[in-house]
Formats: sequence, structure tokens, C-alpha cells
Amino acid sequence: MGEVRVEVEGGVAAVLLDGFPQSAVDLDDPTVLHFEYVQHLALVVDALAPAGTLRVTHVGGGGLTLPRWVHATRPGSPQIVLEPDVALTEQVRRDVPLPRSHRMRVRPVGGEQGVAALADGSADVVVLDAFVDGRVPAGLTTVEWMADVRRVLTPGGLLLANVTDEPGMRYAARVAAGAQEVFGHTAFVGLHEVLKGRRFGNVVLVASPGPLDLYTLRRAAASAVLPTGVLPWADVARRVPGARPLRSGDGTAVPSPEPPDPGGWRVR
Repeated sequence: MGEVRVEVEGGVAAVLLDGFPQSAVDLDDPTVLHFEYVQHLALVVDALAPAGTLRVTHVGGGGLTLPRWVHATRPGSPQIVLEPDVALTEQVRRDVPLPRSHRMRVRPVGGEQGVAALADGSADVVVLDAFVDGRVPAGLTTVEWMADVRRVLTPGGLLLANVTDEPGMRYAARVAAGAQEVFGHTAFVGLHEVLKGRRFGNVVLVASPGPLDLYTLRRAAASAVLPTGVLPWADVARRVPGARPLRSGDGTAVPSPEPPDPGGWRVR
């Protein structure tokens, strides 16, 4: 689906697709995460997911960084990865081999088709980290797709979505509005400067059918190496009043804003 390149430097394998950095895999220690938003995804899993093995579905594969982290920190966890780019997956498997005894199954399908094929209540965590030309696809942030994710999740399950946005967070607020409508409990985790709308960047949307333990999440964020904060839905709604959900049925679904220069929009 694009030009795939794997660059290795200083023990880190960086996966690039059409010049955009997709993943960074630490070749010596899969628990070391080099992208800030991946650190935030892991932070939320550690803070809110139950102990022990987890059934995780990843929408978007890239270098399989987070599945490798789950395998290392939650041994024996069954994981499904929905990644339509077969060439990308094949090159990652060749250049950055998966660990032995892993339970990762990569399916060559996109997020909409792949989630639709999953059984009800089959996942404890669904992680959305999918990009086309550096943008989150329109179909993966709609109310309709999130409703399908809720069907797949257990009653206390988590949807974690890597969302990129420009200063002001107007797009992210619309994604959060949809998640709030579908799940009832939402928040963002991200760098303070991004949450305050000062620059383009990544935020992690957290959504669940059950209440979110914001106290524990805030404590985890306060202990993070990077300056990380938590923005609950009530604060999002105050900052971006009138944010309306994205829907495929009424034509409002749009991809995330275009990123700045390739390689310059994610902190490593």
C-alpha cells in the first residue's frame, strides 16, 4: 500500500511508510517504547486493565510495537492484529522478527471489516493505531464503528485510540464526542502541551462502557517520564463546546488533519 522502509540505528528499528514514521521497535528490550503516544497507550493499559493475560485487538499493525510490549509484560495474552498492508507485515516479520511463543495473529484486513468479523465480548482491549498517508482514516472514528467496537469489548473493556490533531483539538473533540455517546465514559491522555492545544500532536482517547478510574489514571500520568496529563470528557466539552460526533451515515466522517512534515510530528 506504500513504500516500506526499515531503518536500524542505535538498537532501534524504525518502520517508515511513505516517509511517515509508523513504529519504533527496541531490538534489545520490547518494554522500552520510543514514541510518546505508545508510552501513553501502555500507561493506560497498566493503569486501567485488569492484571494477568489480556485479549487485545490491535487495529493497525505497523512494526507491532505494542503487541510485542503486551507479549513481554502480559505473557500468554492472545492478540489479534488487523493490518491490511500485507507487504508491510511481511517486511516487519523479516527485518524485525517476532518473539518465540507469541500469540499474535495478524489478519490482512482493515479495521472496519476486521472488527465486524469479531465475536461479541471477545476483547478486553481494542487499540486503534491506524494511519493512511499520515492520517487516521475517516471510517475508524465514527459513531457506527465505535458501536461495533463496544459490541466486541467486554463490559469493562477499553477502547484506546491514537488520535492526531492540530492546535485547538477540534477534530479530537469530535472523536471524543462520538465515544462519549457510544461508551458513556471517555478521557484523553497526552502531553500537556498537546492537551492544551498548543501544537500538532498525538493524544490517546480512552473509552469504556464502565466508569474510568481517573484517580489511578492521573497518578500514572503524574509518574510518567514525559509531562503527561489526563483530560476527561467534561473538560473537553468545555474547551470545545458544541463538538459533534462524526458519523458515516450523515457524511460528517473525515480523516484526521494532515500532519506537518513527515518525521516531525511525533516525539520519539
